[in-house]
Amino acid sequence: MINKTMTLTIPASLAQELDSAGQEFFVEVLERGLRDLKIERALARYSQGGLSFGAAARQAGVSQSELARYAYARGMEPPFTTETLAEELS
Repeated sequence: MINKTMTLTIPASLAQELDSAGQEFFVEVLERGLRDLKIERALARYSQGGLSFGAAARQAGVSQSELARYAYARGMEPPFTTETLAEELS
């Protein structure tokens, strides 16, 4: 894995809260945040008719069954396909 150093400017209040956090913590926060953002964007495009549900799952980098769980949590009714059923049963 290739590493890259980045410099961020953040509000002082957030910097104070994160002062004692280690590098692993920052990496985990960024990974989780990026994953959630991808899922949110994919669900938004799906709900607006810009993507099929399968394409939304691919864009988010998750399975259709996992995306369906996020959709249900947001009050959406995702389509139920044989692929989703197979993923749920495996």
